[in-house]
Amino acid sequence: MLSQSAKDGFDTLLTQALRQSLVPSDAACEVSVLANIGDIPEKKMVVLTVSSYLFRLMVMFYFNPDRGTQEHFARLNRLESAEMDEQSFMDAIAEAGNLCCGILNRDLGSFFPHIGMSTPNVIDTQCAAYLQTLNCEHIQHFAVDIDQSRRFHVSLTVSAYADIDFEVSAEELGGSTGELELF
Repeated sequence: MLSQSAKDGFDTLLTQALRQSLVPSDAACEVSVLANIGDIPEKKMVVLTVSSYLFRLMVMFYFNPDRGTQEHFARLNRLESAEMDEQSFMDAIAEAGNLCCGILNRDLGSFFPHIGMSTPNVIDTQCAAYLQTLNCEHIQHFAVDIDQSRRFHVSLTVSAYADIDFEVSAEELGGSTGELELF
């Protein structure tokens, strides 16, 4: 069972990771909670999983494969939009999701041992209609509004395999993406 503090902690750590991975360094963003998944208009999503022995969470990054989205990810990667072909565009979206979940994975490591992360998968957003079948204890949808860009949407689901209670404080929130860890 997830405590309310744990649900808030997962939400806080994800929103911090979103700010560090989806927002260009010269822009600001506002992350807000959406009450209804029906408010998410995008057609595709990148799905990643972060798991431990105690929980499994999934993060879904919604997007439309259009010019505005391509321009955002080109800007994020300091490229010209014209330099991105379809494959490099999809790679940039998947890598942004990977970076976000890597930050989330690192931050959750302060609370939980033995955490692993999946590789990104791109699927149709119609699959999101089946989130309830995962028997998640926590489902949250976010809108990410970025200056000089478009609105993006992200969903978080958390399934718990044990009682989970932790609290995130301001001191535990990192301000950088950290160093590359070699094994």
